[in-house]
Amino acid sequence: MSSETSSAFIESSNVERKQDLTEDQEKEKPRIDEGIEPVSKRQMKKLIKQKQWEEQRELRKQKRKEKRKRKKLERQCQLESNSDGNDRKRVRRHVVHSTLRLIIDCSFDDLMVLKDIKKLHKQIQRCYAENRRALHPVQFYLTSHGGQLKKNMDENDKGWVNWKDIHIKPEHYSELIKKEDLIYLTSDSPNILKELDESKAYVIGGLVDHNHHKGFTYKQASDFGIHHAQLPLGSFVKMNSRKVLAVNHVFEIILGYLETRNWQEAFFTILPQRKGAVPTDKACESSSQDKQCAMVEDGSDSDSSEEQYSKNETDSPHKDEQQDKENSTESTMQSAPH
Repeated sequence: MSSETSSAFIESSNVERKQDLTEDQEKEKPRIDEGIEPVSKRQMKKLIKQKQWEEQRELRKQKRKEKRKRKKLERQCQLESNSDGNDRKRVRRHVVHSTLRLIIDCSFDDLMVLKDIKKLHKQIQRCYAENRRALHPVQFYLTSHGGQLKKNMDENDKGWVNWKDIHIKPEHYSELIKKEDLIYLTSDSPNILKELDESKAYVIGGLVDHNHHKGFTYKQASDFGIHHAQLPLGSFVKMNSRKVLAVNHVFEIILGYLETRNWQEAFFTILPQRKGAVPTDKACESSSQDKQCAMVEDGSDSDSSEEQYSKNETDSPHKDEQQDKENSTESTMQSAPH
């Protein structure tokens, strides 16, 4: 056999072998209509959407980052352009801290029931919040901190341990500040406070007693031999009846005076409307309608005492009539023959 014939034979054999392999592979491939269900148009749309969603994942992530940056920039621009003074952060920039020390004396724990302890706690919270917002915040002290008050704060206001710009001390105020720098604010004092001396430390009695312990803080100040005074409320304010101010009201009035240097403006900005206060120059001239002016009474809350006073005032005519009858009866019985 010639070499040409031999190569032609090998070539034809290779072609036949390739054709056989191709046919075998085609037989092994499953047909589309054998064992595979056709994909519906709805499923096809879902698959396309899912694919697009995965492909655009990075793009969405980038858009979110850009949105956050844009909002942050807008907030910064708003803060910088806000010139009306209502934004708290901008107000804080203009704060001038006062050197005046304002103390809430919490040494009356054993004179109060739990209900009054809770009221005192709320008043202290208000004082703290107002001092933080004030344009001229004072050096705020809580002294003799312990007992029921501390327990109530631990249970209902655990965040107090993180309070800023406040000195919370278990010691008595007399152990922390020199006696000559102390002035106790009490309505029983004969001394009228005309100006605030920012080198002094003013003490507010943390006693919510509804007048059960009237004169207690004045006696304590006298026993300790420290100066005492009352706010000049009677010189600027006329009220329907004798009332006392809560701890936070006294605190806020002092903050108001430090800002305005005007007692009357401080009083009428802070005093609740329900107290019916009017300026002394606009009060009724009839002495029969004048009532005793409101004074600072040991920092106690006045709600209960006001209600009781009002009730007693309303009932007093009947009580007088009843007393007259009793006196008449007693006189008749004494004068009757035995």
